[in-house]
Amino acid sequence: MKAVQFADYGGPEVLRPVEVPEPHAGPGQIRVAVRAAGVNPMDWKVRSGAMRQMMPLTLPAIPGSDVAGVVDEVGAGVTGVEVGDEVFGFATADGYAEYAVLEHFVAKPPTMSWEEAAGVPVVAETAVRSLDLLGVREGHVLLVNGASGGVGLTAAQLARARGATVLGTSSPANHDFLRGLGVIPTSYGAGLVERVRKLAPDGVDAALDTAGKGAIPDLIAITGTPERVLTISDPDAPGHGVRMTTGAEGRSYQALAEVARLFERGEFDLPVARTFDLEQAAEAQEISQGGHVRGKLVLRVA
Repeated sequence: MKAVQFADYGGPEVLRPVEVPEPHAGPGQIRVAVRAAGVNPMDWKVRSGAMRQMMPLTLPAIPGSDVAGVVDEVGAGVTGVEVGDEVFGFATADGYAEYAVLEHFVAKPPTMSWEEAAGVPVVAETAVRSLDLLGVREGHVLLVNGASGGVGLTAAQLARARGATVLGTSSPANHDFLRGLGVIPTSYGAGLVERVRKLAPDGVDAALDTAGKGAIPDLIAITGTPERVLTISDPDAPGHGVRMTTGAEGRSYQALAEVARLFERGEFDLPVARTFDLEQAAEAQEISQGGHVRGKLVLRVA
């Protein structure tokens, strides 16, 4: 099958189109013919070698975990799904490929495109896990730092679905877009504490940092305590007493079904910023690494 692989750690140029043997579904698994694969920041962090201590790999390796496709093998013990069903979920490994094996997946809503579905898994799981760790619920005010990226957009919409008021930082170019999702926008950078206090004079209950650009001290000042701040991207945050979630505390796979339900009700939208052919994976990862992407980058596989 066609796939994209890297044999050494390094920059985007180490990614190469290759032909490799097809994987097959084992007990408790399904195999899908991949239609689209999501590109996540974790993909280039792993490829670069930045995660080699936390996530050691046997090279060569195929990156990618988010896929959407058509079921073509059903392993022993799997129920509720048949060959020919359209699903999206987490590849056990090797998502940038024509075929992938999944253990955690849900049915793709008929009106959700392949590209939209492939963009969901990691950001949905991360967003739900983060909101649960922060205890976000109805009546709360949440500040999302980096609200126009994949996790930020997802967390903002899921928090609103829970009944929270959401403020979000982004570049001014994305403010109207955030307003359209019911998010109160503000800008990054100096003066953030004062701007947020004007927008939320009764205070902010929790802050989620998805940007990892040195905003932690401001988020602590806004919420009043490090215990009400959570980051997914700032490795320096624990030095300020702020938790960083990596998923080691457990994964929130129920997020897939939650997002599918909200999408079907018209209450969730994760824009696809740009699509690429599978062979353009290096370009997609380079753009992801540069940041400032509204929504998701996705590879078209078939």
